[in-house]
Amino acid sequence: METAFTRLVGVRHPLVQTGMGWVAGPRLVSAAANAGALGVLASATMTVDQLRAAVREVAARTDAPFGVNLRADAGDAGDRVRLIIDEGVRVASFALAPSRELIAELKEAGVVVIPSVGARRHAEKVAAWGADAVIVQGGEGGGHTGEVATTVLLPQVVDAVRIPVVAAGGFFDGRGLVAALAYGAAGIAMGTRFLLTSESTVPDAVKARYLAAGVRDVTVTTAVDGLPHRMLRTDLVAALERSGRTRALLHAVRRAAGFRRLSGLTWRRMVRDGLALKHGKELSWSQVLLAANTPMLLKSAMVDGRTDLGVMASGQVAGVIDDLPSCAELVERIMEEAEEVRARLAVSR
Repeated sequence: METAFTRLVGVRHPLVQTGMGWVAGPRLVSAAANAGALGVLASATMTVDQLRAAVREVAARTDAPFGVNLRADAGDAGDRVRLIIDEGVRVASFALAPSRELIAELKEAGVVVIPSVGARRHAEKVAAWGADAVIVQGGEGGGHTGEVATTVLLPQVVDAVRIPVVAAGGFFDGRGLVAALAYGAAGIAMGTRFLLTSESTVPDAVKARYLAAGVRDVTVTTAVDGLPHRMLRTDLVAALERSGRTRALLHAVRRAAGFRRLSGLTWRRMVRDGLALKHGKELSWSQVLLAANTPMLLKSAMVDGRTDLGVMASGQVAGVIDDLPSCAELVERIMEEAEEVRARLAVSR
């Protein structure tokens, strides 16, 4: 199925596996790429050296195009951009809007720039700065999310920009792909659906929690890092929501120290990144400190398998997913379903 997105990126199918921290590593990314989707490597939880090793491992596993997801507000974003260019990575995606200068540097080197946005005005801004496409995530999506549903946000963005738009938030099958195309999107991006595949390195106990969840077991909370965060409702989430501010901050400091040791970042760099996070978001200093919770809480679940101590970011689609296919099986199934739906629609006309 050819769309403006597949032509831009060079993949066979208009599907994106999103860059989920601690989840989207070389094994999952290469499997998604080999299946014909755009696999995206998550880099926010890696040092620059770890990212270089991960990029090279993906390249050794697949000849297909793949991408790297970056934090545009990270203090070393420039170093990571240069790494992407030097290693010949096809796509750079961003969780926050990159600067005009970063976009220009990447485009000059032939890298496709695809920021993720959660509002029409953000899409308009990055399009004006030269972004090649945008991923637009509605409120159904996992992790940090907004309040506007995909079915409302997507047509707004499609009407506002003249670059390919990839829809995210609430997608897991071929019907969703056809619906997104009908709205004017050029493809769909999925996180939770790719997390729940056999190539995902997420521990089995954690995958079991996702598969057991119903739609009402996925919640949005600000208790983890001060920002709306969609995740599975667990006893830990409920406890964080009940915790007083002082107790939460003490836990945040301890986890921030753990993340500093794991990532190799200095306290100075972490403070600088915290300042960047605070800028433009009207966060209190308490919320900035609480944001240090997120990497370690996610790692506890996604790497260590501790469903009692970690948080599990999740799209609402977790409530309707009940299997663990391989990436190849998943992509093939989605594309077959999409063709069947389009054929039925053609007959019904």
